[in-house]
Amino acid sequence: MRATVINAPYEIRVEDVPDPVVRQPTDVVVRVLRACICGSDLWPYRGEVANKPRPGQRIGHEFLGVVAEVGSEVTGFTVGDLAVAPFMYSDGVCAYCREGLQTSCVHGGGWGGFDHDGGQGEAVRVPHADGTLVKLPAEAVSDDRMLASFLTLSDVMGTGHHAAVGADVRTGGTVAVVGDGAVGLCGVLAAKRLGAEQIIILGRHTVRTDIARSFGATDVVAQRGDEAVEAVRELTKGQGAHSVIEAVGTEQSMSTALRITRPGGSVGYVGAPHGSGDGVDLRHLFDRNIGLRGGIAPVRQYLPELLADVVSGAIDPSPVFDLSIGLDEVADGYRAMNDRTALKVLIAF
Repeated sequence: MRATVINAPYEIRVEDVPDPVVRQPTDVVVRVLRACICGSDLWPYRGEVANKPRPGQRIGHEFLGVVAEVGSEVTGFTVGDLAVAPFMYSDGVCAYCREGLQTSCVHGGGWGGFDHDGGQGEAVRVPHADGTLVKLPAEAVSDDRMLASFLTLSDVMGTGHHAAVGADVRTGGTVAVVGDGAVGLCGVLAAKRLGAEQIIILGRHTVRTDIARSFGATDVVAQRGDEAVEAVRELTKGQGAHSVIEAVGTEQSMSTALRITRPGGSVGYVGAPHGSGDGVDLRHLFDRNIGLRGGIAPVRQYLPELLADVVSGAIDPSPVFDLSIGLDEVADGYRAMNDRTALKVLIAF
């Protein structure tokens, strides 16, 4: 089969790799229909990781497709089922999985590298299929928009929702979202879904903030640093936001998030850290009774409820995809996201 590999920074290629097969009785093999490029895929692409890419390394962690082969102990799936995979696999039965923290599963792991298939390929072996995959409505297989919405549930929509949960978004509350990437935009949609009344998006890209408005944002703040803090305070009558979603991961973005949170409010952070963490001022948290919660989103926990809302039409996260390509064009897709000419790239097979 063909799959995306990263051989070195800025060297993305589609190469022939061995076809995946069932190795364990709890495995399935999924023939991929849709995959995408994540902002976090750009870190190894740019070489901004501790372990630089090596030739043959698979990449990609968001995909959905049709089950093509089933292990003998799999009970929840049969050949032909349409299913979506979270960005990490999990057994579904360990203590952490039972508590809804599948990202800490004792038998879990991630896609790509050298030991596992990456999501940006024609097929993927899925370990612990019953604990990992979520079945999708079969009729969606021919609905491009619905497939795109379902694909967001593998990462960005679930991650935005995790941030909203961590930020304690509540009905009638004020929410500020730091970051206008795909996760930040999905955070806006999640905040609207949870009943927020005022939603402020902090972002500088009009195309993206226009999507934020369509998702429910009531205000846009294009400034950064002190000017952004002042703008949010003005919009919230000097109080700050009840809930703040931090979806970038830099020291500046975390510092901004903390400074725009009102006393007694909460910050939900899902931007993977880029800096040393000096942006967290513990005295500021202490003095203002600000809660701070977040981390790697256990999207498998949220998938069923978000899936139900996509199916019902209550939410439609598909607009975060602004460029669709074929597998052969994947290197162009990485360049487009790296150059910020695309927000999030969908790969159709």
